[in-house]
Amino acid sequence: MTYEVAVRAEAALGEGPTWDADAGRLIWVDILGSRVHTYDPGSGRRTVRTTEQHVGAAKPRAGGGLVLNLRDGVGLLDPDGTFRPLHHDPVPGRRANDAAVAPDGSLWAGTMRYDEAPGGGTLFRLTGDGTATTVLDDVAVSNGTGWSPDGRLMYHIDSPTRRIDVFDHDAGTGEVAGRRPFAVVEEGAGFPDGLTVDAEGGVWVALWGGSAVRRYAPDGTLDRVIGLPVPLVTACAFGGAGLADLYITTARTGLAAPHPLAGSVLVVPGAGTGLRQPAFRG
Repeated sequence: MTYEVAVRAEAALGEGPTWDADAGRLIWVDILGSRVHTYDPGSGRRTVRTTEQHVGAAKPRAGGGLVLNLRDGVGLLDPDGTFRPLHHDPVPGRRANDAAVAPDGSLWAGTMRYDEAPGGGTLFRLTGDGTATTVLDDVAVSNGTGWSPDGRLMYHIDSPTRRIDVFDHDAGTGEVAGRRPFAVVEEGAGFPDGLTVDAEGGVWVALWGGSAVRRYAPDGTLDRVIGLPVPLVTACAFGGAGLADLYITTARTGLAAPHPLAGSVLVVPGAGTGLRQPAFRG
């Protein structure tokens, strides 16, 4: 599989690609640049909105607009551009990171300390009325989160552990249990960062410092590696016609001599078949 350049950019910390199926566009963020980007591959149209805080993720809402995982909490961006806070929880030295929308429409939002201290981050579940429930309270760098096609399994990455963990997920209550390792990224191959799950239950994982995206089969065995020219590969998501194209975000922060494509969005056409992602019900 070979990559193409979808969006040439110099994002400090490109993250969180999400396909907005209703709008036919890709949404992604530059966390440290405090920017939310959109890209329409059909027309080539791009938009950029600057946020007042570092933004860890932006996801579509069921009624239009976006939900934003921000440094001091979660906010709603209405279709007309109006911003409204939904959940306010500022903690000095902590910021938002990756997030995902569960099959029931709740937002599972991750946090981390700027210094990446162990135990300084969380993963919490937020419903449309702003009710927050802590799912994990002892995380260093909360990253990729996703669900199996039937919604019975939830995957989560705490990057410094090098593990992709899997939980049993109760779709009715939103509760998780039975945490166990699904796969482990070996020393020297980078750290697992963002993830997405395909229609066959395969788990695709971006490797920070590993210059690659990996696909793990539903049983956790490694069955595919896509090599990339940039070291800091942050996250991936399926989009485009038939959800067949794999979009990949990258970063350039901290690199003394970044590759010309570092911070760009790459795409691997026809990489597989993704799952339609639910919108936030709020």
